[in-house]
Amino acid sequence: MAMNTDTNHPYILWGTPHSLYTGKARSCLIKKGLRFVERCPSHPDYKARVRPTVGLVTFPVLETPDGQFIQDSTDIVSYLDSLENLASGNSLTPSTPVQLAVARLIDGFGLEGMLQVAMHYRWSYRDEQELFLQTEFGRGLYPGEDREARRAAGRRVMDFFSSSLPTLGINPQTIAAIENAYEELLEALDIHFQHYPYVMGRRVSIADLGLIAPMYAHLGRDPYPTALMKKRAPNVARWVERMQLPNTPDGEYAPYVADWLLDDEIPATLEPVLTLLFKDWGPQLSADIASYQHWLDAHPGIEAGQLINFNDGRLVHPTLGMVSYEWRGVQVQRASAVHGLWLFQMAQAVAQAMSADAGQNLAALLKRTGGQDVMALALPHLIERRNNVLVLQ
Repeated sequence: MAMNTDTNHPYILWGTPHSLYTGKARSCLIKKGLRFVERCPSHPDYKARVRPTVGLVTFPVLETPDGQFIQDSTDIVSYLDSLENLASGNSLTPSTPVQLAVARLIDGFGLEGMLQVAMHYRWSYRDEQELFLQTEFGRGLYPGEDREARRAAGRRVMDFFSSSLPTLGINPQTIAAIENAYEELLEALDIHFQHYPYVMGRRVSIADLGLIAPMYAHLGRDPYPTALMKKRAPNVARWVERMQLPNTPDGEYAPYVADWLLDDEIPATLEPVLTLLFKDWGPQLSADIASYQHWLDAHPGIEAGQLINFNDGRLVHPTLGMVSYEWRGVQVQRASAVHGLWLFQMAQAVAQAMSADAGQNLAALLKRTGGQDVMALALPHLIERRNNVLVLQ
């Protein structure tokens, strides 16, 4: 579709460096080679223009050169990847079915399946990185030059965010399992990035964008987890750096063509990552689907466009209440994540639309990585985003 992209004005990315979802949108703009400026919500224009238009206090928001406001990192990426004048040779979305399904899965896993570990390493180790966090949270709230005032602004909101740990299932009983799972993922990714510069191989994709969300803002930038990543998985740390750079060849790899692998192939080194994805995101998805079904059963007769939320409030990331499930030998109790179901639905839609041959290739991959049961999960009703919130399709 034709878009008006006025080259006299850059894109404006409204967000913050420490924001998980802003990281996905930022890397997309960088890898697309688009001119943009980044502004924090402390800028007076956010309150005056952005918040009233979006209807929510949230970020990231992309302000386009022609005056559109697009909220949600996934919608921002979809918009940028659909631009007619950028589509030729610069798409971040694989065109072949198995690669697309895998990329969608990893995108969703990064945004929702890794939210727990990202928040754990930010807030469970708060004492080790207190001053950094005060400064970063203050950066998004206080626009002035007074350093102590910025830190004080950060302190005022940090207790609110750190108090979210119980609703994410983070407590003394689950922390060891969370850290073990993350270290296994770091090891698998470190081996993969020894062979390839990007998740899907030689070309940056939406899989990288979903994964960079937690791996930059929280795990690759906050002091404590950044040190852990560099000590345990230096190839992952280098990929985090690479995702903040334009698409220039990286000297550590032999000369390669920055294109998708041939014949809809998935890198063999990515299969251990997928095995961990299914193992660690699958139980949460199953519990969230059961919670969604319970909510639907409690609201018979609801129609398309119905807001999906426990308390009928407009939230970008709504919940339908608490869920409980067994995971890695511990019992997790956390708020359900409807946003994760919406993302998982995208991957499932690709799988369901495949040809017979592609379906057989995906089935073989799922068998090798233990993903058959997860991909067979069925949402009781499709979900869509409308006016910046999730509703029944």
